[in-house]
Amino acid sequence: MSPIQPNSERDEGHDDAVAGAELEFEDTVSQLPLKARRAGILGLLQGPRPPRIQSINPLLPSVQEAPPALLNRLLPRKGHQFVLLCVCLLLWAAVFVSFLSSQLPVKDGTGRDVVNLDCVDSLWRRKNECGIDGLDCRPFSNVSFAFRCPARCASVQVLNPRAVGPLDVNYRPLVIGAGAYRGDSFVCGAAIHSGIVSNAKGGCGRASLNGEHEDYPGVKRHGIESIPFDSYFPLSFSLSSDDSIRCPTDPRQALLFISLFFASMLSLFASSPKILFPIFTLIFAHVSFASDPPSASYRNSTVLPDHLSMFAKRLLPAFFCAVVIYWTTVKRTLSGLTAQVEKTVLWLGGFFFGAMSNYTFDWIPISRLTGHDLEQQPGAKIALSIILIILIAVIAGQVYYFWLEGRLLQYLALYGLFIVGILISLAIPGVNLRIHHYILALLLLPGTSLQTRPSLLYQGILLGLFVNGIARWDFDSILQTTEALRGDGQFESVVPKILEPAISFTAGNVIATFSWVSPPADVAGISVLVNDVERDRAFFGDGIDGDVKSFEWTRPIGMQLNEYLRFAWVTNGRAVLDYTKAGTLFANGTWTMEQEY
Repeated sequence: MSPIQPNSERDEGHDDAVAGAELEFEDTVSQLPLKARRAGILGLLQGPRPPRIQSINPLLPSVQEAPPALLNRLLPRKGHQFVLLCVCLLLWAAVFVSFLSSQLPVKDGTGRDVVNLDCVDSLWRRKNECGIDGLDCRPFSNVSFAFRCPARCASVQVLNPRAVGPLDVNYRPLVIGAGAYRGDSFVCGAAIHSGIVSNAKGGCGRASLNGEHEDYPGVKRHGIESIPFDSYFPLSFSLSSDDSIRCPTDPRQALLFISLFFASMLSLFASSPKILFPIFTLIFAHVSFASDPPSASYRNSTVLPDHLSMFAKRLLPAFFCAVVIYWTTVKRTLSGLTAQVEKTVLWLGGFFFGAMSNYTFDWIPISRLTGHDLEQQPGAKIALSIILIILIAVIAGQVYYFWLEGRLLQYLALYGLFIVGILISLAIPGVNLRIHHYILALLLLPGTSLQTRPSLLYQGILLGLFVNGIARWDFDSILQTTEALRGDGQFESVVPKILEPAISFTAGNVIATFSWVSPPADVAGISVLVNDVERDRAFFGDGIDGDVKSFEWTRPIGMQLNEYLRFAWVTNGRAVLDYTKAGTLFANGTWTMEQEY
């Protein structure tokens, strides 16, 4: 046996050996071909060897495994368990349908149908659809009808600017006045504002058309601040309760408890990942009929036929997507999972959380993920920044787990394809890329195919967002034309430049004559709004209007109300472009207007 060397000598030799090894390693690395270096990077991305497959070790395993163990003990045969599943679904459907019977037609005291209104329904249609002087929205008075409103209308806002006298109203409920409401107000919003209808449960009432009214005050009541308007409008309405109507309560709260109970039982007692399909159908029906049903036909006696039609239309393609999601994502996450309680709380709870996004995400100040909305909506940019930070943190965590399982490279390749597809879509001329929330869910769902507690929660939320997007809004296109994306919004077009009007006083009237700078070459005419009602639409040189160069407006001397005028060009296709900001014709006959350039 050789003697042990002193520590100093042994360390010296060791240091020399290490130094030599390091130099040799550096020389070797520097001489490696580029291909070998790349292989080293790929090897790093491939993760540890062997891979560390993630699985959830349940808390209190005996408690969490008890429900499926009890089921297997009582009904050991799969066929009997399938029959029990069918019985549970039929029982849920029977209870669910019994509550939906409250949406059948209702009569008022005179035997007439109570009409169903959506949260955005009004008596005066948007964007010149009422015609000159509102002819197509008559009658203006001596008419009343009973109506029924759904719940949750107080938070429904306009998403494009609406002209209300001198104001351009956006991102707030369109309720104008108090007591007497302007005809273009949301009827259900006005009913909540007046106290006739509950925001939480909806309700019924009676609307009476009262013709022209002036001086609409702005008052805050029942969580809605109405918009003031200090001039006249040809259509107004008042609201009152009607005790002759047996108005059923909105069933969505009761249906939530019913759907949540049955879905929880399915999640607790079923250990197979195929339980996705009955739960998916249950939640899809809940959104379609209860928590966030789509808009139905205007002023119909019952919304059920429309909701049934849209449910049947959308469920089949959505179910096909669910099959693909199951094989690519859900099966890997739920297979072999014994943490039944954690699955129910995280995965199913996240599913309901995402499916009810009209409640759970309603506080986020982002209505639509478009550049126009992000610029205009207060707080939208900050909210988007916070969401992106959270999303990056979530993605970083998921990337780490995919790396541990050795699946990072294939998922990087998949998301690389997604990014290429998005870039190609952005480059297609004539259309705009629109990432709806159901598309966002489909893009992010593959990144949740892990059996970890965070993945259970993320996957549930994304499944819920997918269901809500389809059941409420259908498969809206990822590529949309500018016109479809704009809806009733502004064209961002050139507006007329109005010259200082000639104002004269004749025979008890004030006569204001407006003219404008020459129109662009592709313009065929001009439209004029007075107090947000189209009062004239003239076309240049069409043989009827002649050579239109001015617009004349007459008002009686002594009328103490201001009048608000806006002007817009009309195209050859008779489309009315953007209106100017409101110019004010004051009671004393003076005029002021902020010009846009």
